[in-house]
Amino acid sequence: MVRRLGLLFVVGILFVSGCGAGGGGTTPAAQAPKASSAPLDFSATTLDGKAFDGRSLAGKPVVLWFWAPWCPVCLQQAPGVRAAAERFGDRVAVVGVAGLDKAEAMPEFVRLAKIESITNLSDEPGVVWKHFGITAQSTFVLIDASGRVTGHGTLQPDEIPDRVAALLESR
Repeated sequence: MVRRLGLLFVVGILFVSGCGAGGGGTTPAAQAPKASSAPLDFSATTLDGKAFDGRSLAGKPVVLWFWAPWCPVCLQQAPGVRAAAERFGDRVAVVGVAGLDKAEAMPEFVRLAKIESITNLSDEPGVVWKHFGITAQSTFVLIDASGRVTGHGTLQPDEIPDRVAALLESR
């Protein structure tokens, strides 16, 4: 009985957190949560332990992908993120922001998802997640070259490259 209640609890948490949920879509910038300051005014650490300054992304469009290492939806989105990074990486910064788990669990997800070619941040304390008002994985934040948040929400794997292309067209 206790085991069954535990399983129901885990399933409920996954449902509420959005992991496994389909659909969604990004919301217009007017409806996006406001960052606590300028969107790119944050710092973090990469998965390989290097300091990262969000202001280094200024001047070009940015795609931030907030993921968790245990999230099957995030893993399903990885091919779309990879495709967008391969196609537009010279013109758009694609950055993964890992959270909702211990830092030790994050490199395995990167390996499984085959996203070693993009910068991935370790946000175990959730500082970057809070900065952007992220409450669930998998969430994308789209920022134009002027530093304005233009989209915020979930994307289907096949939508990701098209949304990145649209971000470039809005320049």
